[in-house]
Amino acid sequence: MTTAELLAAARAALVGVPKEGLGEERSSRWRGDRIIRVGEAWHLGVLLLTDDQALATAEVLRAADPGRRGYTAESARERAARRQMALRGGFAEGEVAHVGWSVINVDAVDAGGSSGPLASIDGIPHVRWSNTGAYMHLDTYLSERISLIQGF
Repeated sequence: MTTAELLAAARAALVGVPKEGLGEERSSRWRGDRIIRVGEAWHLGVLLLTDDQALATAEVLRAADPGRRGYTAESARERAARRQMALRGGFAEGEVAHVGWSVINVDAVDAGGSSGPLASIDGIPHVRWSNTGAYMHLDTYLSERISLIQGF
């Protein structure tokens, strides 16, 4: 099967499963910095699957009000500020927001190349599930991820 066919089959298997929000950073003089909703997708590990695209996962946030907290690390303070940006941009408290994702060129993978975490190796679609991990067959990866998301 091609990458496009595998992703289409995954979409069919995920019908009825809730999606998570896709966000983009915006900044304005009046509304300040925020992360606004620009779509939704199923989160399958390193992949985000929309109704018509495959995206590479990047930053995953849960919208939240940071309240008044003391932070032992500057990175914790920055992460809390980003969670608040998602809340300010319209995500509900506790809702997941995927930010910084990139579009995967499925046609390039099916033509024998690679894009994002996907690659064609010996004509078979593969996915690299981490930057240091090995490639695995995309059909196996999708099957495992869909089973996890469906709770089977």
